[in-house]
Amino acid sequence: MGVTKPKMRPKVMRYTSISNCMLNVIFNTIWKSNQTKCDYRWVLTLDVRSMNESSLPSIPEYFKGKNVFITGATGFIGKVLIEKLLRSCPEIGKIYILIREKKGKDPAKRIKEMTDLELFDVLKKTYPDNLSKILPIIGDVTEINLGISQEDRTKLINEIHIVYHIAASIRFDDPLKYAILMNTRGTREVLHLVKEIKHLEVFMHLSTTYCNIDKKVIDEKIYPPHDDWRRAIDLAENADPRMMDILTPKFMEPFPNTYTFTKSMGEHVVKDLCEGQIPAIVFRPSIVICTMTDPFPGWMDNFNGPVGILVASGKGVMRSVYADPQIRADYVPCDSVVKGMIMATWKKAFERDAEKYSISVYNASSYRVQQVSVGELVHLGKKLCWEMPLNDVIWYPNGSVTKCWYENYLKLIFYQLLPALFIDGLLLSLGKKPMLVKIHRRIFIANSALAYFLNNQWDFLNNKTLALENLLHPEDLKAFSYETGSKYAEPYEFFKNGLLGGRRYLLHEPDSTMEKAVVHSRRMWMIAQVFNSLWYAAAFYILWSIMKMFISKLDAIIEYINTP
Repeated sequence: MGVTKPKMRPKVMRYTSISNCMLNVIFNTIWKSNQTKCDYRWVLTLDVRSMNESSLPSIPEYFKGKNVFITGATGFIGKVLIEKLLRSCPEIGKIYILIREKKGKDPAKRIKEMTDLELFDVLKKTYPDNLSKILPIIGDVTEINLGISQEDRTKLINEIHIVYHIAASIRFDDPLKYAILMNTRGTREVLHLVKEIKHLEVFMHLSTTYCNIDKKVIDEKIYPPHDDWRRAIDLAENADPRMMDILTPKFMEPFPNTYTFTKSMGEHVVKDLCEGQIPAIVFRPSIVICTMTDPFPGWMDNFNGPVGILVASGKGVMRSVYADPQIRADYVPCDSVVKGMIMATWKKAFERDAEKYSISVYNASSYRVQQVSVGELVHLGKKLCWEMPLNDVIWYPNGSVTKCWYENYLKLIFYQLLPALFIDGLLLSLGKKPMLVKIHRRIFIANSALAYFLNNQWDFLNNKTLALENLLHPEDLKAFSYETGSKYAEPYEFFKNGLLGGRRYLLHEPDSTMEKAVVHSRRMWMIAQVFNSLWYAAAFYILWSIMKMFISKLDAIIEYINTP
């Protein structure tokens, strides 16, 4: 199928002898008895490394001279992946990225804007010339044959070794037709190209842990399909869009939105077209948020996930979240996801034939790593917003989380909508543009879309993903380990960096404004206390007046009844 099978190296073995195995068990027992907080994966890593350092080349050695093709390169994960490859694998070959002209900007300008981000500052100091390795391929995932010219297609077929298919629409409310063309048919079109690549070593498809949410425990494997992806593509291509909109809820059961449904079918496109033919990986992150350490803590380019809720609450805009406070928030730092993707690629390249041409599945989740409940995140957010507030908060951030829909709805009306109408009215009277009602509408839509995920619990098993770093060479540890034992992995430290990152990279609030923000936040806290006192006093007075009126009427009624 156009795939060249590289010369295989010896497969890494867990133990070289029975004696080594016994020694490892003894060592584990002694170590764990003396180190109660020991990470078991580190113990296993010692054994693997000591016996297999020469079995595989290091990750930078493997990527040396390799040419990579990436779809979705201008997205959050795509940008972090490109930066990591160019910085930690400096002798990598070319990185071709599928890109389209957008808003009148040509691909070269879009690449320039991407590399001008703070994310690439460390790379510019270490390997500035590597930026020239990023080369555009003009095309579009939603088009047949990816919209790539024949010249560019021939170039990819002859030069590429590794393909990362990251492109996807992550909007929950996309029309079903568009979501299928983007997430399902787009995957098929990428694989049609992949099958022609002459020197292909690894293909990776980025999926999501939430594409099997009809199950409560999701293992690292592909589950039976919920629908036929071929039939779905045919419907998207030929059916009337209005009819598809009407049939969408029934067609995508049991999925809550078009994103998870079409990503689930995308996995089966990979399974049906790759099994036994292409060395393929399905890599499933959960909720991807800001970087933990690499290239520096707290970088992000979107408001997705808990950091977005933290920023919205920190501004005093969001006062209530409809969620179960006991639900574990399954989030993963973007740099950890990228490290896992690179390690999985490296491992797949050196697997034996029987394993190499079966699809590897990895769940990049926080299961068994760092589990924090939604309620704990809210408490942590309040603490952080007190210590390092955002600039110009419109109200002191003191929101709450509830799993009662009616309570949340009342809070939205009294704590968000009515104040927003009042402030927008003031803005209109001053001749300024109103904005708060529009913002609250977006927040309500976003919270409604996330409600299903914030009120249900899943376990995304990640044994295979965590085990990847067991195979790392000692020299690769610093660059590619997950660093789950570092101080940056602690929820407080992580979200502290996330909030600071939100200030710097999303809201563009310099650190020098922190002192002014603290003063303003304390002032808003005092105003909130006064307002709340007056509010409760007024509520008590109204309630007391109603009770007095009722008692007086009751006395009159009793007197009337007793009158002969």
